[in-house]
Amino acid sequence: MVKIRLEIVCCLIFVLFECDNATLSKSDRKTTKSEKKIARTDNQHGSVVSHKNNNINDASVDYQSILDEHRSYSFSTSLVRNFNQDVLGYVTPWNSHGYDIAKLFAAKFTMISPVWLQLKPKDSKGGFLVEGLHDIDKNWVSTLKQLNKKLKVVPRIILEQWTYPTLKKLLKDKATDVGSELAALAKENHFNGYVLEIWSLLGGQMKAELTHFIINLAKDLQKHNLTLVLVIPPPSYAGNQIGMFVREDFENLVNHVTAFSLMSYDYSSPQRPGPNSPLPWLLQCVEDLIPDKSSPYRKKLLLGLNFYGNVYSKLGGKPIIGHEYISILEKHKPKFMFNNVSGEHSFTYWSENSEHKVFYPTLHSIRLRFQLGKELGTGIAIWEIGQGLDSFYDIL
Repeated sequence: MVKIRLEIVCCLIFVLFECDNATLSKSDRKTTKSEKKIARTDNQHGSVVSHKNNNINDASVDYQSILDEHRSYSFSTSLVRNFNQDVLGYVTPWNSHGYDIAKLFAAKFTMISPVWLQLKPKDSKGGFLVEGLHDIDKNWVSTLKQLNKKLKVVPRIILEQWTYPTLKKLLKDKATDVGSELAALAKENHFNGYVLEIWSLLGGQMKAELTHFIINLAKDLQKHNLTLVLVIPPPSYAGNQIGMFVREDFENLVNHVTAFSLMSYDYSSPQRPGPNSPLPWLLQCVEDLIPDKSSPYRKKLLLGLNFYGNVYSKLGGKPIIGHEYISILEKHKPKFMFNNVSGEHSFTYWSENSEHKVFYPTLHSIRLRFQLGKELGTGIAIWEIGQGLDSFYDIL
C-alpha cells in the first residue's frame, strides 16, 4: 500500500481548490519548518512511499518506527471510510494543522466542528452576544463541502463569562432568541448546525433549566434543518465516582438532540497519573448511559477519543500534542510499554533529574478504540485532529 507524506497531498489539493488562496484557513497561512520538509522518493517512478510499514495490529511499538512514519499515511485509503457510524472531528485555531487534516481526510468524517464561537453575556437580563466570528473561514467550509458533499460543518459554541444569575435568565427565557441568532448565522455561513458545550459549566447544577433550554434550542434549530450535538461529561470517573451527566439526563434529551459528544478522556490527572482513557472505563461510560446493547440510541453517542497525550513527573503533569511528542522521541529514544488492561502505550524518560512518564495514542491503541466503538454501536468524536499524528488517519 503506497504511503504518501502530508505536504505532497497538501500541494495537490491546493492546486485543485486554491486558485485564489481560498482554501487556506485564516489561522493556517503560516508555514512551519516541519511543513517545509521535502518528502523523499523511494522508487524509480519517483512516487512517495513509506519508509517502513507499521503493523497496527501489533501492540509492539518502537520510537524509530513512529519517527519514520508519523507524517506518512496511505493516499489510497484517505478516501475510504473504515468506520460506519458518525465520526466527528474537532479543529481548533490554536492547532491549525487540523485545518489541513480536515481537508485531506474529509471523506473519513461525517461532521467537522471548528472551535470558533463563544456565547457571552450582553447584559444582566440574560442578553447574549455570539463572539468569535472573526475566526469563521467561509472558503475553508466551502472546500470541505466540495471534498465531501455529505459532510456537516457544525462549529462548536461554548458559553463563557456567565454568572449564575445571568445564566439562569438565559436558560429560562432566551432559548428561542439563541436559536434564531444561530439559525441566521448558519444560513449566512453555510453551517449545518452546532456543537453546544454548556453542561459542565454549572457543575451538575440547574439540570431542569439546562434540559429545558437544550430541548427548546434543539427544536428551534431543527425547524431550519440544523443539527445540534451536545458535549457531555462522562457519567462516571475513576473510583466509580458519579459524574455530572447520568442516564436520566441522557434519556431526557435523546429524542431531541442529534448526537452527544462524550468527553471520555482525561481519566487520569497530575494527582493520579495514568492512562488517558482506559478501555474498561470507555465501556463503562457507554453502559452507564445506555445499558441496552440493542438500543438504537447508541449510535447517537459519540465516544470521545483523545489525539493528544499527557506527560507526568514529580512536579505535576501537562498535556502534550504531536510535535512535542515527536521531539521527546527524537531526544530520548524511549522504550515503549503496553498495558493490556487500559489498552494504552506509555514510556518513561529522565530530564532535569526527574522521571517523566508519557501516555500518548498509538496506531494500536486507536485501533482498539475504533473496534470498541464498532462493537458498542457508537460513533466517534476526536479531540482534536490538529493534535494527532498524520499516520493516525489510515485506520479511521
